[in-house]
Amino acid sequence: MGRAFQNRKESMAKTAAAKTKVYSKYGREIYVCAKAGGTDPNGNLALRGLMERAKKDQVPSHVIDKALDKASGAGGEDFSPARYEGFGPGNVMVIVDCLTDNPNRTFGDVRGCFTKTKSKIGTPGTVSHMFDHCAIFSFAGSDEEAVLEALMEADVDVTDIEQEEERITVFAPHTDYAKAKQALIDTFGEIDFDVDEIQFLPQTPTPIEGDDVVMFEKLLGMLEELDDVQNVFHSAELPEETS
Repeated sequence: MGRAFQNRKESMAKTAAAKTKVYSKYGREIYVCAKAGGTDPNGNLALRGLMERAKKDQVPSHVIDKALDKASGAGGEDFSPARYEGFGPGNVMVIVDCLTDNPNRTFGDVRGCFTKTKSKIGTPGTVSHMFDHCAIFSFAGSDEEAVLEALMEADVDVTDIEQEEERITVFAPHTDYAKAKQALIDTFGEIDFDVDEIQFLPQTPTPIEGDDVVMFEKLLGMLEELDDVQNVFHSAELPEETS
């Protein structure tokens, strides 16, 4: 069965406006990541993974370069992370990660999305204690033992490791992200990661159905329309679609 996580290899946005929004979100995240850990992807593994993900999502090089240039120079935007938590339709737990230059505006926008979908925004820690904050790596491979041994030798506190259909998925604490990635690269060389990021994984999924599904999807859509929102994590277990 495996632990449910969001593989963000989403289909490319279909409209120019949607593409611009995707590019903007990547640009903002790259800027903040480079500002915090340096603009050299070889010395900033989080940045390296982010840039690789952006390229897979067909973000143009000039968008990436512009964000790195801003991060290496003085001035520029002053974005900071903000996290909001609450309960959505059907009592689904929701975590919203943002990058903002105006926290008051962002909080108002996010709260509006919750209010308009009969959801309730809470205080920090309202639901995050019901999630595991994990570094996740997924890549082609079949030698689960070799992967586990490499991570253990690097003193990575592996939470879980799965092998399914010639694919290995590693889960580790988010604080071990850089250590785990470096261990995998040192042992196996350059890896084409399908998933290489940090996510919140719900400890217990929340099944929803009927009108709650419709309202929950409306909440997700409204949140993803906000420029400041980078990621939305949730515990919803949606009904399987019938063909």
